[in-house]
Amino acid sequence: MRSQTRERAYEGRYEVTGTHIEYWDDTGFTADGEFIDDVLHHAGMILYRQ
Repeated sequence: MRSQTRERAYEGRYEVTGTHIEYWDDTGFTADGEFIDDVLHHAGMILYRQ
């Protein structure tokens, strides 16, 4: 059996309105968050830029 590989996992789109971000991918997954002082707050997590 031959293994298949993908160059990328998902494709999607996002929209930013003010400090709010919405994301949708090709699997139907959605996510959203808020930028506060340039830090993304999403689902109880705080995500910083590197």
